[in-house]
Formats: sequence, C-alpha cells, structure tokens
Amino acid sequence: MADGQDVKERSKGIGARLMRKEDDRYLNGKGRYVADIRMPGMLELAFLRSPLAHARIISQAKPDQTDSRVFFGRDLDGVSGIRAVSGLPGFRPSTQPILADEKVRHVGEPIAACLADSRAKAEDLAEKIDIVFDELPAVHDMTRARDKDSPLLHEDWEENSFLESNADINFEAAIAEADVIIKRSFKTARQCMAPIEGRGLVATWDRNLELLTLYSATQMPHIVRTGLADCLNMDHGQIRVVAPDVGGGFGYKGILLAEEVCACYLAMKLDRPIRWVEDRREHLIAGANCREHSYEITGYAKADGELLAVDCTAIVDSGAYSSYPFSACLEAAQVASILPGPYVMKGFRCKTWSVATNKPPILPFRGVARTGVCFAMEVLLDGIARELNITPEAIRARNLVQPEQMPFTNITNKFFDSGDYPEALKRAVTAIDLDGIRKEQKGQTGRTRIGVGLSIFCEQGAHGTSVYHGWGIPMVPGFEQATARLTPDGGLELRVGVHSHGQSLETTLAQIANTEIGIDPEKIKLVHGDTAYTPYSTGTWGSRCIVMAGGAVGSACELLGERIRKIAGHLMQADPADIILENGMATVGSSTISIEEVARTWYLKPQLLPDDVDPRGLDVVAGYKTTKDTGTFSYACHAVKVEVDMDLGHIRLLDYVIVEDAGTMINPMVVDGQVYGGAAQGIGTALFEEMCFDASGQPLASTLADYHLPLASDLPIIRIEHMETPSPLSRFGQKGIGESGAIGPPAAIANAVNDALSFIGAEVAEVPMTPERVLSAIAEAEFSNPTEGDVA
Repeated sequence: MADGQDVKERSKGIGARLMRKEDDRYLNGKGRYVADIRMPGMLELAFLRSPLAHARIISQAKPDQTDSRVFFGRDLDGVSGIRAVSGLPGFRPSTQPILADEKVRHVGEPIAACLADSRAKAEDLAEKIDIVFDELPAVHDMTRARDKDSPLLHEDWEENSFLESNADINFEAAIAEADVIIKRSFKTARQCMAPIEGRGLVATWDRNLELLTLYSATQMPHIVRTGLADCLNMDHGQIRVVAPDVGGGFGYKGILLAEEVCACYLAMKLDRPIRWVEDRREHLIAGANCREHSYEITGYAKADGELLAVDCTAIVDSGAYSSYPFSACLEAAQVASILPGPYVMKGFRCKTWSVATNKPPILPFRGVARTGVCFAMEVLLDGIARELNITPEAIRARNLVQPEQMPFTNITNKFFDSGDYPEALKRAVTAIDLDGIRKEQKGQTGRTRIGVGLSIFCEQGAHGTSVYHGWGIPMVPGFEQATARLTPDGGLELRVGVHSHGQSLETTLAQIANTEIGIDPEKIKLVHGDTAYTPYSTGTWGSRCIVMAGGAVGSACELLGERIRKIAGHLMQADPADIILENGMATVGSSTISIEEVARTWYLKPQLLPDDVDPRGLDVVAGYKTTKDTGTFSYACHAVKVEVDMDLGHIRLLDYVIVEDAGTMINPMVVDGQVYGGAAQGIGTALFEEMCFDASGQPLASTLADYHLPLASDLPIIRIEHMETPSPLSRFGQKGIGESGAIGPPAAIANAVNDALSFIGAEVAEVPMTPERVLSAIAEAEFSNPTEGDVA
C-alpha cells in the first residue's frame, strides 16, 4: 500500500477530524425522535398544570363521564411519589407527587392527566376540570427563603433549605498576611435549558410479556428505569427504557419525570400506548431550570498579587423539590468544593445553602455550578488586580498552579491530573492581542468604550465512585462497560450504556475501535439508548462519555483484538503476537487475511478454528474505570474584546478567543463543536437568558419571545486554539470537554465590560448583563464620581 493511502486509512482513528457518522441521517431528515413514534391505538396525554406557585388544593372535579380519560393523583393506585435522597449530613428530602392532590409548590406542577386521541382534545378536557385552590404566600426570593417568617414549602422541615454545606481550610491563619481585602456581591440569573427538542415520551404495555416499554428523550435510560421501578413498585426486568435520537440534553433530560411515571401507569392501566410531547410553554414554565446563585465573596491578597485566601457565602435557588436521582444540593454543595478553581491559595472558607422556593426544581445544566463559580472568582480577581494596580493577566499568572506542580492536589482536595494553565493564559493573551487593545484604549474618547476580559477555569469531568459514594445518592458510577461484537461479515457492533444527544459518540467511539482493531468506522455500528440491549450505566452527564465509555470501548476492542489475532494466527500459521490489525486486515510480514474472513471462520467455518480457540468467541464485554477516578481536569482560558455603548448599555462582542486543553483529542472537529456550542450557551448566560419570577412566584417568560436565547447575529467569530496535555489517568489521555465552553463566557465578558468602564469605576456584578444593568452600573459610578464620568 502506498504511504499516502496508508496515512489516509490510518487517519480514521484517534486524532482524525473524521466527519460525523450521525449527520447523514440527521441532515437528511431521517432521525427518529419521540415525536416521530406512532403506534396503533395511541392516546395523547396533556396535563392540567397549576396556575399558582403555592396553594392547597381544596377540591377537584372531573367533567362528566371522563373517569377513563381524566386522572387525579388519587387515581394512581400503588404509585409512589419521587424521592431523591442524599446521605450528606443535614440533607432534607422532599417527596415530589406524580400528580399533586394536596398542595402545589410551583407554577406548572401537574395536577391532572387527560387523555384523548389528539393533544388538542386532551387539552380541551384539561380546561373543563373544576379545581378550587386556597392560595398561599409564595417563596420567590432565594435570599429570604430561610427567614423565620417565610412560609414552609414542606411542613415537616424546620426551614426552606435542602442542605447547608461548609468548608474551612486554614482560613484564619492565611488572612493574617493580607495587605488588601476586596469584597464583592454577585448574582446569576435562573435559566432554562433550551434543547431544540423538548422532553417527550411514549409508554406501552405488553400483556403477554408483562413488559412496560418507555420511549423517552432521556440522557439516562438505565437510571430512569431504576426510578420507574421504585415509583411503580415493579421489577427492573419488567421495564425497558429506550432513548431514540435525542435532540439535545444539556442536563435537562437527565432526570426521572413525574410525567414519565404517570404515562407508564396509564399505559398499563388502559393497555394502550400513551404519548406526551412537551411544548415550549410547558418547558419554560414547568420544566426544571437552574443557575440562580447569589455570592458574597471576599478575597485576601498580598501587595505583590499573591492570593492568600477566599471567603464566600453562597445561596443557590434549588426550587420546590429535589429531582431524581439528585439535584437540589448539586450546585451549592459543589460551590464549596470548586470555588478555588485552578488557583493556589493558603486558606479557604465557604458556606452555602441549597434553598427551597416555589419554583421548578433545578437540574444540572451544562457546566454544573462551574459557570457561577467561575464568574464570582474571576471577576473578584480582576477587582483585586485593579486595587493593587496590576494587570489581570499578571495576577492570574502569579496564582495559577504551575505545570511543574502537576499532578496537583488543590486546597479542596481536587486532584488536577495534568496541564499547563499559565501557557493557556499566555496564548490567550497573545491571540486576543492584549497589548494592541491597551494601545487602542489610550486613544479613546466619547461614550463608546472598548474593553478586554479574561477568565480561566478547570472542568472536572468523568469523576466516579470515590467522588459520588459520599453523597449517598441512588446513582454512584462504577465500572463503565462496553460490548464489542464482530459480526459474521466482519463488521463491528459496539454496545454502550451511555447515550448520545449531540456528542457524536457514534463517530468518536468508532474511531477508538478503529485505532484498536483497524476496522473502518463505516463498518462500525453503535447500539445505545436501550436498557434491553446495553450494559448498565449511570448515563450521560458530567463530561464522562469519551473518558469512561471511550475507555470501555478501547478495553473491549483490545480483548476482541486478541481473539481475532488468535484465529488469524492459526489460519496464517503465524504467532498471534506478531499480527497487526489495521485497515480491516490482519497482517504479519507479507501475509494478510481479512478480519471479515476471521469472522466468517468463527461463525460459518468452525472446523477451521484452532483447538484451543477461546470458546467465548468474538463477543466481548469489558469494564473500565480511570486509574484514579476523581476525574480528569480539562481547562480553558477565554479572552474577549467588547465594545460598550455607555448611552444605550449595549455590549458588542468584537473578538473572542478560547485556548482549551482536552487532553488527547479523539476527534478535534468534535471538540471544536462542543466548545463552540458551549460558548454560545455561555454567551446566552452572560448577556441574554433570564427566567424571572414575580412576587407571587409567577414565571414572567412563557414563550421564546420573552426568553431571549442568543441568535447567530449575537455571536462573534470565536477562535479556538488547542493544547493537548494527555491525562495520565485515562486510557488514551483524553479528558471530558462537553461543558467547558459554557463555563468561561460570563466571567470573561463581565471582566471586559468592567475593563471598558474602569475609567469611571463602574462594575457590573450580575448576569445577564442586560442594557438596564449596564446603565445602572454606569449611573451609580457617575453619581459617585461625577468628574470621572465627564467624558466627551
């Protein structure tokens, strides 16, 4: 084979920018989503949802002759509410009813299920239900939720708090050396995840098999099955969960839904398929949302910029319930452990509360807790730098963990596996042309100003048993498993328990298999999203798939390769250890035999097999964990140039640079896609997205006309520069990268805006940075410093 052809064939494995296998069906309209599923006799499901945030239900009445089409909570015989418990000391569990029949705790909570042969008719039924409420005061302000006079969401609780978390590490000793103390208050807004496909399900019951099948747009098929088994009091073997194509998840599709439990019960009771497809209004008012944080944070530093300690009090609005398998304490508890980020410090103190309010429960949105933590920490650092009259890049370089310290255990016991954070910072500063921007700023006049901002952070991904078992939750990840099966025609079938909803797993896992045993990715099929056919997995979350499932696929293919070599060696009368598997062939010296022929021999010509052949054949299951399962740490530095209109409060993004390190990139094009998509979401967090509630707990955005998602015209050209520092913990050196792009933008953009307005001393400390908030910060600064604000 010519060298050029050899390079072309080998470029389909790890490191190749291989086109996505999935895109052929997606771009040609051949994807199969929940809404595409049609079954004979199927009924459509609509829910009557609470119009109030907090109320007791006094009475419920169905329309006449609708007992077989309208169901209240009392009709769901033997069904248990959803309980997501945690073993963390002091955690207060909640019970989320499948259909509320005593009390409602947020707008949009389902009260009644209505069935008809069309969604419109089911909604008509819902409108005819007679229900009487006794409205109660709503808890809408997370900072007041724990007040003694606040009404309790859950009457058996002492206060509206799921959990209090504390960390105190050498704090008092560290601050004794401080030359400067900077205090700031920060807030981040509640957001809705907005996958292009909402949630949806089809539930069916097979009387003969006594098998309940749920087709669901979910990230965690196996976890949903476990939750259903608990709520419906059924054996796991009686439940099959299938996730077809899923149009985006971002954490929104990572829980068990009350709607799923209800639909499954009705499918069994009526022996008919039941379908529910969420509309956008349901998504916005009733779906779980996230990221509403409040920080009171203080930084302590020496005159030379050394960061000595950080002290923080944080509140996270967790909504009305803790969603299954867990959610309520996920963000606040992590704030207390990840706030220091990639910085070295001598002392740290943090107290957080996961508070309960009359809002939908929160979920782990892309970049769980990290986006808010990065915003608080990075904007604080810029404040310290201004106070000390040093540059933002200098204070970061002074305090970042250094490459020679790797692997490094930080102050909260996070184990950083590898990386060169100062190099990422240096490259970002160069790429954004920071020196050029500073020169440009010196000539500025008028009411339009430019600024530059930085943010740097780390993303812990693929963390496993040693991290999660202490939480005492019903989904502790263990060994991720994969099946590799050679088919009779020499193709390869991979089965994994994780699920893809945009991460390109059908491509990247095929590339890993190609590297291990040389089969063309076009001949590799990925089976996933079906509990009947795939190994148990806690699913897709926490940037774990390419590390854990990728490692499992690599391990399974390695074992399969040994069996292929054994048969090929016998057929070619060669030592199996000398055989190379590549380009679909088994080669030793000048002799070759196709992997297809090896497969054909096992399945169709067993008389040709060696006497000592492995009787388990060409079907292998392997499990995988990283060598230390505290997680891989990818990281990035974001740098942005902005223009701020001081009269309109408008922010325009002029340039955006991301320097990221995902370790070994399985497919650099896929990494780019993950980072671009995440950055778009992060820009939405920074500038646009906000789910507001009024004092009665009513959501103020019920359509996408009210909830502003970023448009293509809102986004700048984003330039990505890759670094590749392999992780010593993972099989191929890869690190999780799925959440990284969403973490950095709010902090970088806020720092750029504050840099542009620093000449008047204005600081924006809340996201999204709407024109109103920018103008408010400018007005406050100009009122406090009138001469500073007198610009031409």
